[in-house]
Amino acid sequence: MSNSASDIFSVLYEQPSRASRRINTIVSIIAALALAALFALVVNRFYETGQLDYRNWYFFLKGTTWIFLFKGFLGTIASSLTSLVFAFAFGFTLMNLRISKSKAFNAISTAIIEFTRGVPTLLFIYFFFLVLPQWNIKLSPLLKIALPVSLSASGVVAEVLRSGVNSLSRGQREAALSLGMSDMQANCSVIFPQAFRSVLPSLISELVIVVKDTTFSYLVNYPDLMQNAKVLISNYDSMLLIYVLVAIIYIVLNYALNKISDNIAQRKRR
Repeated sequence: MSNSASDIFSVLYEQPSRASRRINTIVSIIAALALAALFALVVNRFYETGQLDYRNWYFFLKGTTWIFLFKGFLGTIASSLTSLVFAFAFGFTLMNLRISKSKAFNAISTAIIEFTRGVPTLLFIYFFFLVLPQWNIKLSPLLKIALPVSLSASGVVAEVLRSGVNSLSRGQREAALSLGMSDMQANCSVIFPQAFRSVLPSLISELVIVVKDTTFSYLVNYPDLMQNAKVLISNYDSMLLIYVLVAIIYIVLNYALNKISDNIAQRKRR
């Protein structure tokens, strides 16, 4: 941290006194003991109900189980990245319509953005899974989950991108136009690259929401982590331990994405 940053920090935040540090230490120890007691209580409850019996977890000793879960994890990554690419494409299009000088395009884009932000993701999935086949429109399981999830996220992505564009000073565009650039050249060469860099942490944070929305993949029989977990549950009848493991995997994945977003934001501030 630079000297100026340290000075600002010292002005905004008063250094805690010795008594305050002692209280914080005591509270931290009590909280840690409470969490440890809660963990022990949960483990004991699992033991009393037979969840820790060998029959409920022996299949975790098999390599095929972890390979199957890893394939589901790769499916989750593929559906999440595909959804994010589509969401960015849709959101970028909506953002361009939203900032256009045409009132008609502006109104249409605003209506679509509000619609996508207001409708639950599950309804989009049902539409692609149940309605489109009746119109003889057949999609792969990946597209059946990626397209509705991306549509649900596109409105938020459009607003995030628009906030990045609006955060730039008008002098950026005026300088580009003064060099003889057209509006499109100014946007593509000057405005959009800077706007994208400024909102990149927010876009990565949106990926966390996209990852959680892809857990509906089991509805369209797409082999992601949740779908493969359901297969394991049906084969080994050990619902609790499998879902706990899957929850841990999702927590680690989303935590890693949040840390990436935080690191990018910190580098930008520095």
